[in-house]
Order: sequence, then structure tokens, then C-alpha cells
Amino acid sequence: MGIIERKQKEKQEMRKRILNGARKVFLQNGYQQTSMRNIATEISYSAGVIYFHFKDKSEIFQELHNEGFALLLKQFRVLDSVKDPFERLKALGMVVIKFAQDQKDYYNLMFLVEEPMKKSEENGFQIADEALKYLRDLVIECQHTGRFKNMDPEYLTFMILSAMHGICALFCKDKTMSFENKTNEELMENGYACFVALLEKG
Repeated sequence: MGIIERKQKEKQEMRKRILNGARKVFLQNGYQQTSMRNIATEISYSAGVIYFHFKDKSEIFQELHNEGFALLLKQFRVLDSVKDPFERLKALGMVVIKFAQDQKDYYNLMFLVEEPMKKSEENGFQIADEALKYLRDLVIECQHTGRFKNMDPEYLTFMILSAMHGICALFCKDKTMSFENKTNEELMENGYACFVALLEKG
């Protein structure tokens, strides 16, 4: 391996270490109480090293946010081979639920850790908009096949997203304990099945 390749690899490894440490700190402290200094402390490096790779904590947070949505969108794309849009929509909810179960840290950062939103011209969170567009387009495609007649696609998309997110948020914040004798998996999957049953009547 040449010098340039080795330096590039070292840079990538350091960025990964910073992101892994920052993910832990954001989840522990929240966005407002996280600083470049305590991210540096988490990975046992100076703050100057962090600033060499990222200009501020917002850039780090956006990188983590985008990583999470990239993983989620990749799983959405697996459903593209499902021809019936309503079957694809039903499967999409289970993809989101499974993502929350398997990638709890990412889900928390993507949806539950509050961060002051950046203006779109400052690079915002366009990849999150892409995920929302995927769901909205799928709802419209279902309408083209005769489902959800006379329903506003924006409101319907919001309702479906809210149901999916509600299930996942309760799990991620450990708010499912009140339902005795039911595992998280049972609550999430069967609860979502009840929601789908309502959609099928629409």
C-alpha cells in the first residue's frame, strides 16, 4: 500500500472512530449538551483532531443522520421488485419496524434526538426528504390502483408515517413495558398488523 492510500485509509478510520464516538455522546447527552470537546474525550483524542475532520457538531450529526437514512433507503429499495403497490406499502412498514429493532441507535438519532434544522441551502437533511418522498409516491401509486379513494395523499402519508413512527418510538424509548405478557416483537408486529387491517378497509 502506497503512502497516499495509507493516509486515506487512516483518515477514513479516524472519521469512523469520530462518528462512532459521537453517536454514543449524542444519544447520552442530546444534541444541545453535546460538544466537540466531549466527543473528543469519548474517543480519547484532542478536539483539534475532531475539527480537522468536521467543522462542527452539526456536520457530525448530519453525517450520522445521513448514514442512517442511507441504510433505511437501501432496505426500501429491496421492495421495488414487489409489483402490487399496496403489498409494497404493507411491507414497507415492517421494514421500518425491523430497522428500528436492528438499528436502534440510528433510529434514535434519525427521529428522536432533537437538532435545530438547517436551511435546505445549508445542506439540510435532503436524504430524509428522499425517504419521505418514497412513501408519498407509494401512497399515490396505491391510489392509482383504486385504493384510498378521495383521500388527500399528503394527509394519508402523514398518518401512515405517524403510525409507523409511533410503534418504533415506543420501542426505542422503552415505553412498551405497560403491556404485560407481550414481547416488544409481538407488540410491534401485531400492532402494525392491526393498522394494516384498517388500511385494507380504506
